[in-house]
Amino acid sequence: QLPLVESGGGLVQPGGSLRLSCTTSGFSLEYYNVGWFRQAAGKEREGVSCISSITSVSGREYYADSAKGRFTISRDNAKNSVYLEMNSLKPEDTATYFCAAHLSSSYCSAYVRGYDYWGQGTQVTVSS
Repeated sequence: QLPLVESGGGLVQPGGSLRLSCTTSGFSLEYYNVGWFRQAAGKEREGVSCISSITSVSGREYYADSAKGRFTISRDNAKNSVYLEMNSLKPEDTATYFCAAHLSSSYCSAYVRGYDYWGQGTQVTVSS
């Protein structure tokens, strides 16, 4: 059983919105850098966004160019969750979205190798 659980995916029309959630019962996410990644059919997994842990001095949030201005990452420590709010969705956003976590007090990473724990993924399909 993977330690992280994603939810919130689904089928949405172009221009629509979805909010993805990532949570775990195994540890406190607030001490972990958390990243959102996506993998479209036949393509490599790519970083979409990440947020640094509360112990990070940087308070960094990262967005891939494809996500800037449309996606927002956030935490709710009381709910031990990290969210990815996705607006103005496009067909090219169609993919399986994964969240990942890494115990760290440094910058969050936009790369797969920067994370130790993963979820099973949630499918996002943008289509009319």
